[in-house]
Amino acid sequence: MALAIQEQLQPLLEAVNDPDTEDKSTETTSQGGPDSPEQKKRKTPKQKVMRKTFKGTAILTKFLPTGAVLTFQLLSPILTHQGKCNTHVSQYLTITLIALCSISCFLLCFTDSFKDERGKVRYGMATFGGLFVMDETVSISAEESAKYKIKFVDFLHGFMTMFVFASVALFDQNVVKCFFSNPSDEVKDLLVVVPIGISVVCCVLFVCFPSKRHGIGFPLSRN
Repeated sequence: MALAIQEQLQPLLEAVNDPDTEDKSTETTSQGGPDSPEQKKRKTPKQKVMRKTFKGTAILTKFLPTGAVLTFQLLSPILTHQGKCNTHVSQYLTITLIALCSISCFLLCFTDSFKDERGKVRYGMATFGGLFVMDETVSISAEESAKYKIKFVDFLHGFMTMFVFASVALFDQNVVKCFFSNPSDEVKDLLVVVPIGISVVCCVLFVCFPSKRHGIGFPLSRN
């Protein structure tokens, strides 16, 4: 009786101890069936378009000169005397304000950040040799610093940001009244069309040529 039971259980024991059977079961589990949770759902064309749209919007908010615009909107009415500009000094001060804000927009495109050993965010200025860390107490390896070298896209973003700010300044009524007290119809049309054209072209270039930098005033990524 015992011998008969042993003969019946022998095929089952061989199947359990067979390594080929274990490998096949492992491969089946790793690949996952149609109901596996690891299998990702395919996105519809509508979802892909929405994802690219939101991603492009995030890129625009990253590079548009919001800080410089706020500073300009605050100081412009004061320096232009509400657009009157009674003296040449007011015009010179307004030009200086526009120039300083434009330069700040350009330079901020060359700033970047990294996390030190303690996880704190440190900022620096990108150079042709690497990253120049603003905090002298923090050091960065030469290999890591070389990853932050200046690239052509940085100059592209810098000039485009300046153009966007210039278009915003041309929309400011205080600036328009200060430098164009009695504009002709052609000048009025140019003051409307040119800033809009510059903004649209720059926004398209921002989306087509994004940057991975996370400088001062830019949102930080998880890494």
